Amino acid sequence: MTIGELTRRSSDGEVSPMQQPVVQGDRVLVVDDEPDIVALVAYHLAKAGFRVTTAASGPDAIVQARRERPALIVLDLMLPGMSGLDVLTALRRDESTRSIAILLLTARREESDRIKGLSLGADDYLTKPFSPAELVLRVKAILRRTGSLESQDTMKIGSILIDRGAHSVAVDDSKIDLTPTEYKLLLLLVERRGRVQSRAHLLQSVWEAAPDIQTRTVDMHVQRLRMKLGDAGEMIETVRGFGYRIRPGSFGSA
Repeated sequence: MTIGELTRRSSDGEVSPMQQPVVQGDRVLVVDDEPDIVALVAYHLAKAGFRVTTAASGPDAIVQARRERPALIVLDLMLPGMSGLDVLTALRRDESTRSIAILLLTARREESDRIKGLSLGADDYLTKPFSPAELVLRVKAILRRTGSLESQDTMKIGSILIDRGAHSVAVDDSKIDLTPTEYKLLLLLVERRGRVQSRAHLLQSVWEAAPDIQTRTVDMHVQRLRMKLGDAGEMIETVRGFGYRIRPGSFGSA
């Protein structure tokens, strides 16, 4: 049996494994122009309980992401019509798709490609050839980190507790007095935890400023935010040459 025979497409475009009961779990969009890769990834994800749809080009990926709002996208870098990195950039700039988790899956093994993808907002990076079992585990790990936090009024990561309804922050049950800008900065970093946020992106999102404005403003606010958070401020990691993120090791308490 070939890889292509392992999957079937239903009338609504979803892919499910042949003769496998599928749990109606999170939706995953698989974007790749290689049919055998798509079939392999779709089969194993559907077998693991995910609802899977597919796209074969960059423009189609953006259209489907906006329409379906999947929980996660498995995204190839080399696509017809639009590169995977361009797709990633477009999705992160769009308010409606900004929070979708993205796993890059590509034959490119150079460190520069991996760093660029992660700096643009990818959640993880897996190179071809790959283990389908590892891919499924990585998808599940990403969704554990990012799947439920955004829907909650109260968010906890490490010793930091954020009450979005009250616009308040506490560390170890002690309220921290933050300015509105510091609060917005922390909230964005926590909502996008693990993903590197460039200084230019932070200026646009927090200060609503043009990205060519001097980024020293971001650095000063991050420094003050760290000081106010005390030991918890160590969660905010500087990614040299790119920007800031919440340190991945902090997720266990989220």
